[in-house]
Amino acid sequence: MSSIVELQSLRLALVGTPNCGKTSLFNALTGSRQRVANYPGVTVERKAGTFTTPAGRNVTLIDLPGTYSLRGRSPDEDITRDMVLGRFPNEAPPDLVLCVADSTNLRLTFRLLLELKQTRRPLLLVLNMFDIATRRGVQVDLERLSAELGVPVVTSIAVRKGGTEALLQRTDELAAQHVSAEVENNWKPMTVAELRALQREADHIIAACISLPARPETLTSRIDQVVLHPVAGLLVLVLILFLMFQAVFSWAQPVMELFSDSFAALGQLVHDNLPDGLLQSFLQNGVISGVGSVVVFLPQIVLIFLFILLLEDFGYMARAAFLMDRIMGGAGLHGRAFIPLLSSFACAIPGIMATRVIDNRRDRLTTILIAPLMTCSARIPVYTLIISAFVPAKQIWGWVSLQGLVMFGLYAAGILSALAVSLVIKLTMWRDYEPAPFMLELPDYKMPRLRSVVIGVYTRAKMFLQRAGTTIFAMMVLIWFLASFPRPPAGATEPDINYSLASMIGHAIEPLLAPLGFNWQIAVALIPGMAAREVAIAALGTVYAIEGGKEAAEQIGQVLASKWSLATALSILVWYIFAPQCASTLAVIRRETGSWRWVAVSFTYMMTLAYFASFATYQIARSLGAG
Repeated sequence: MSSIVELQSLRLALVGTPNCGKTSLFNALTGSRQRVANYPGVTVERKAGTFTTPAGRNVTLIDLPGTYSLRGRSPDEDITRDMVLGRFPNEAPPDLVLCVADSTNLRLTFRLLLELKQTRRPLLLVLNMFDIATRRGVQVDLERLSAELGVPVVTSIAVRKGGTEALLQRTDELAAQHVSAEVENNWKPMTVAELRALQREADHIIAACISLPARPETLTSRIDQVVLHPVAGLLVLVLILFLMFQAVFSWAQPVMELFSDSFAALGQLVHDNLPDGLLQSFLQNGVISGVGSVVVFLPQIVLIFLFILLLEDFGYMARAAFLMDRIMGGAGLHGRAFIPLLSSFACAIPGIMATRVIDNRRDRLTTILIAPLMTCSARIPVYTLIISAFVPAKQIWGWVSLQGLVMFGLYAAGILSALAVSLVIKLTMWRDYEPAPFMLELPDYKMPRLRSVVIGVYTRAKMFLQRAGTTIFAMMVLIWFLASFPRPPAGATEPDINYSLASMIGHAIEPLLAPLGFNWQIAVALIPGMAAREVAIAALGTVYAIEGGKEAAEQIGQVLASKWSLATALSILVWYIFAPQCASTLAVIRRETGSWRWVAVSFTYMMTLAYFASFATYQIARSLGAG
């Protein structure tokens, strides 16, 4: 049997309620020495990092999902409970659990701590944001609190340099006490009555050990008078979303142009220094033109993740969820669905994973099914390219960009279709279900921690680039191969691609997609687009680059405008509003729901919507003379 002092490396786990400052503490302790992966067997993001204590002990720190209880009503609670109890196969349990509490709001954390005591795991209570509590007049008798709770207590200020020194020192002290890390596996979930009894005990401890000031009017309460107002609050929300999308499509433009010019110069360099042939075609048309056409959108993706992380850290997301509860409730959605759906504007994968905050399975399933309808960042390359090619860059009413208005319309169509699908699910699948009242704790407003935001944005940008360097690169190699082989016969007069496997496949599928206005090149691009949406644009770039030579690779927008009708362009835009998400998203749906049934439901209804909506759009546009 091992004890903490005998271990070369300690395993610590961070547990706490949402918005308690757990992530800030994790970043303060581990800095850049952290990694992001999934828990074994489930698509739930886990963060682990390392640091060294003052005594020289190497520590592995695991940031567990925020939870209010260990009852296991949601995947988040399951993960936290199972990690604390050591139920993950081939993974050691934590030697010490750090229960992190927001010192300004201790009530629910104390109940969680009393639950954690039932697991018999070594515990340390970390009173985080202790400086804010002190400024507000909160007085804590630390010695009595430790005695009442029966666990050691330490304070921390994760956002201040040196604010974790006491925690590090206390960790060394506990490690030196030979505390056994082994636990008898006889823990049982508590009943509602037992949880209520624990809450009464927590309230008694707070009354005995903590002196709370009278509730003065704080900055948080003054801001909430505006942002939670039923009218003014919605206007603020619309303004924030408008600013976010303007930033995504306007502020990122200079950096995107820099990326585009760099890839164009790189392609020209390859063209000028390599002889004509397969190698030149592969590097210029397959790798540079294909992958580069996706990487160029990295600034937009970084910006939308930046906005979401800032809103989360500031404390506004919970307010937005409350504001949207009434609107979303009419469509059969739970108020907590707002945050996953907003996250899906960046990517449906973290959006679907964020549905773990929704306790009820039916509410969670509904949100998972409609999250892919949100306009994710992978659609941005498709929308931007087609809008730029077919919508004039002019102002209407003197100040509104016509292209921006079309983009806003596509986003609005995704949102409205998601609400409509949710309403259909409510009226057909779960007619007898009444959603539970929406209850959510509103955290105090806090200035976002620059270091945490930078790490979060860096992690997501790195994941996107890894995807561009793996999935997208692999798909582009495949597309280039299909578009290049077999080689044309001697004396051929048509473009080389017309003799290729891609042409054969595209022409075989074309009759099925012809009613939508899609040609064989589009049919070829849609297939690898199932691996990742943005691959479709890269595939079109590769197909048309090989078909039209160097000019087509550099001027793909002009090429599309010359080869497609406006009706076809509108049909493709509508297709991408509804079409099934990438294969990675479907895999996440499978792992989050635990069933292929919901993958089939999601794929079928989105494919059906995409086909008939595109069919209607194309036929109507043709009848109006746009064909």
